[in-house]
Parts: sequence; structure tokens; C-alpha cells
Amino acid sequence: MKIAAYSYRDFDEGLFFDKFAKQYGVEIVPIREKQTVENAALAKGCDGVSIVTQEANRDIIKIWAENGVKHLSTRTIGFDHIDLDAAKEFGLKVSNVTYSTGSVADYTVMLILMALRRMKSIIKRAEGMDYGLVGNLGRQLGDLTVGVVGTGKIGTHVLRNLTGFGCKLLAYDPYKNAEAEKMAKYVSLDQLFRESDVITFHTPANPESFHMVNAESLKTMKDGVVIINTARGSIIDTPAFIDALECGKVSAAGLDVIENELGIFYGDYKYQNVKNREMSILKDFPNVLMLPHMAFYTENAISDMVEHSIQHILQDDGNIVK
Repeated sequence: MKIAAYSYRDFDEGLFFDKFAKQYGVEIVPIREKQTVENAALAKGCDGVSIVTQEANRDIIKIWAENGVKHLSTRTIGFDHIDLDAAKEFGLKVSNVTYSTGSVADYTVMLILMALRRMKSIIKRAEGMDYGLVGNLGRQLGDLTVGVVGTGKIGTHVLRNLTGFGCKLLAYDPYKNAEAEKMAKYVSLDQLFRESDVITFHTPANPESFHMVNAESLKTMKDGVVIINTARGSIIDTPAFIDALECGKVSAAGLDVIENELGIFYGDYKYQNVKNREMSILKDFPNVLMLPHMAFYTENAISDMVEHSIQHILQDDGNIVK
């Protein structure tokens, strides 16, 4: 079996592709660029393609199907970058992967602590030899109420991590989780917004979560609320969020994802203008940690992502589209 791996990175994923290709007896066709209409035909003769968070639109999927591809696997949990209707139309099964939940869960707690302790400001000022205390007074997590929105595997792992800090834990999810219920009190989303000092999001990108944080919901939150998002950028209405930061309604934020990040993150733009105005604004707030979608990025997670992608194509099991 042959698998075309788009956005193939020699320095990390490549090591695991080599390992699991030998283990499962498959041939990997490495394509270092993201998938485009121009390079989609490079997958000719392959049974499946493995991609990451770059767009897989109808035109690309059509070319893959015409060249014999039967399975599209994304090496990510999220799949909002894939045109699922086109995959159905052209008969491609589609699968996503799971990976070590500790990667995102640990990163989330790191962002919470860094936001509460004003770490961005402390680091930037220390780099300029300013070791003063003024403006760097932090808060202790154990004194606060943390609301976790989404109690799937990652959200539940976040709750498990937070139990050691002694903070009050609230949770919201349309589907209650027995393990999460032992650690947190399930409440309505409105109550979680009203009562939480820190709110962290762990929901997929879907119509229900789209702009869950907006001008109206922000008004219901506590003054000085801290917002953490390691899930999907579409959860937050960015212009409304910027307004809330400017007026102090939101006192700090840790954002590993933002709206319209597709095609920007994982590139080097130090000598270019990034074509995302909101990203440029958020980056310059002293109380906003804006990071390039790297919460997942551990050895354990990369290994899981590559192996599970290969497994799904081998087994031809579509997790998303049957």
C-alpha cells in the first residue's frame, strides 16, 4: 500500500513515518508542501493521503479521486479544513486521529498559570533589564473558579490536572462525562460564564461552538475574566474579543488558536506582513499570549498522529464519513 503524506516534515514527523512505514509494511510518498490543486496529482497510485490542517477543498479532493485515492486521513483531531461533502461526492472515506491528551491538557494549565502570573509582561520587561514589580502582581489559581467548556478526553484531562491546585471547578458539555462529574460541577454555559474567573475551551469547531465567545456572552462574564483557547479559533468572535481586552473586561488571555489562522501558522514571516489584522493586534497586547497552534506538539502526540493516520488508511475505516 502507498500513502502520500502532505506537509511532510523531515525533522519530526518524518522520523515516525519511517518507523511506522516499516512496522506496517507501507510505502510513504513524502510531499513536503501542503496539498494544492497543482500538486494533488502527486498522489497518483496511492491508496490514501495523509494531511494536516491545510485546506482540502473540492477541487483537490476531485483530483485525488481521479488519481485513485480512496481514503483521506487528517493527522489532526479537528477536520474543519476538509470539504466533507466533496469527500462523500467522490467516494473518499475520511478519518481523523486521536493523540495523547496530556499534550494539550498540560499546555492549557501552563497557559492558565502564565496568564494569571502576567508572564508575558515579566519576560518582555526582563529582556529589557526592567526587573521592577509594578504592574506584575499576579493571582493564585487555588483562589479562583475555573470553568472548563467541553469535557471530552482533553477537557477531562484538563480537569484532572487542575484538581491539584485547589481551585473550584465548573464544567459545561451537552453530554456529561462520569469522570469529569467527579471533579467538577456541571452547570449551564451561562452560569459557567457568569461564575468563572478563568474559562478554558475544549470543544470542536461546529455550528454550536461558533463564536461562543461574542459581544453578548462577554457581557455576562466577570470583569477581569481570563480566557484560554487551545481548541479552535472560531470559538471566539475576534473583533468583540479585542474590544473586551481593550476595555479590561478580559484581563488576560492565552490563545493557541485564532480565527483565520489557516495557511499562516507554521510558516516563517519575520520579513513579511502577515495578512491577518486581528492576529497582529492580539500579538501586541501585553496581557495576551498568542501562540502558533502548538499545544499538541509533543513527541508522544506526533507519534500517535502519524501511526493512527497510517492505521486508519490501512484499515480503511472512516471515522467521519462512512
